[in-house]
Amino acid sequence: MLRIDEPFHGAVLSHRHGVQDERGLTIPVTGRAPLDRRVTVNGVGAAREGERFAAEVTITEREQDVIAVMDGTLGRVEHTVRVVWDRESRPRWRFSIDDNVYWLRDVARQGYDSLFDCFYLAMLKDFNERYGAKFTVNIYFEAEDGWRLTEFPDRYRGEFEDSADWLVLACHAYANEPDRPYQSARPEKLIADIRAVDEQIVRIAGEATLAPPTVIHWGMVVPAALPALYEYGVRVLSGSFRPGPGGRDVNYRQDEERSEWIARNEALKDFESGIVFSNIDLCGNTIALERIEPALEALAGDPCTAEIMDLFTHEQYFWPFYRNYIPDHAQRLDTMIRWVTERGYEPVFFHEGFLGI
Repeated sequence: MLRIDEPFHGAVLSHRHGVQDERGLTIPVTGRAPLDRRVTVNGVGAAREGERFAAEVTITEREQDVIAVMDGTLGRVEHTVRVVWDRESRPRWRFSIDDNVYWLRDVARQGYDSLFDCFYLAMLKDFNERYGAKFTVNIYFEAEDGWRLTEFPDRYRGEFEDSADWLVLACHAYANEPDRPYQSARPEKLIADIRAVDEQIVRIAGEATLAPPTVIHWGMVVPAALPALYEYGVRVLSGSFRPGPGGRDVNYRQDEERSEWIARNEALKDFESGIVFSNIDLCGNTIALERIEPALEALAGDPCTAEIMDLFTHEQYFWPFYRNYIPDHAQRLDTMIRWVTERGYEPVFFHEGFLGI
């Protein structure tokens, strides 16, 4: 059997995966083939050691095939993988916050003079002013008490538009419950809910503040939803592809092999749908304060995970009335954001350019 093991089909590659110069990105290619068979990779003869083969090829296109070829008694055998060259890549981070609805309800009910009289938005603004932080805030249409986004006034639209360079709103789901609302739902249901939320975002905050979803509630959709999401404008979906106590979850139903690769790397493109999957690196409400810096150091020390920091948390843990309130939640975010800022990572939105570039 002839097989390319690395790079993985769909791998997003940057200068950290090889040597990048004016010719392109030169990467190692490794795989397996029957003993004593000559193998070429994109026309380059591969070195052999037992069943292993290795070669170096230069990627020159944004998306390019890597083709291993072996001639044998059964004729010509090929194995092809396609990779994505993140040509302009540079160290960057994005921050996404899920399950937002409490601050919207709070602003609507309190009738603040300014959006930023709400402590939650004031906190985000402070992070922006001190670190240049950008936030993708993923919102619901409805809260558990029945409050709806249609009740939010449009009088803050100017403030939203003035802040759209660092604060954008995206649909997360219609509501927090039921759990896993799109895990088995038809694509039409998912798209309808996104449209309902997006219409309200435009009404209350303007077109400039609207972003396409980059995290779907619970990170699970039927495979047929991916092309529908791409057609709607979605280009990146973040999830948690690592195994948990019950197996892999929040992985958009990607198979075990793909999920394992994404969990050990940063991003993978699904060529059938056009969507890139990003692995969430840290979640502020699940990691203890003292573990944040060591975790980031470990990520930065691995070339497979060092280039893009996909940072994440959930809104509800900031609110004292919430049953699982985390008193040091803001401090956790400050630690995460300060760390990446001090090390020269650039804040980006994933929906702009290619993964923010």
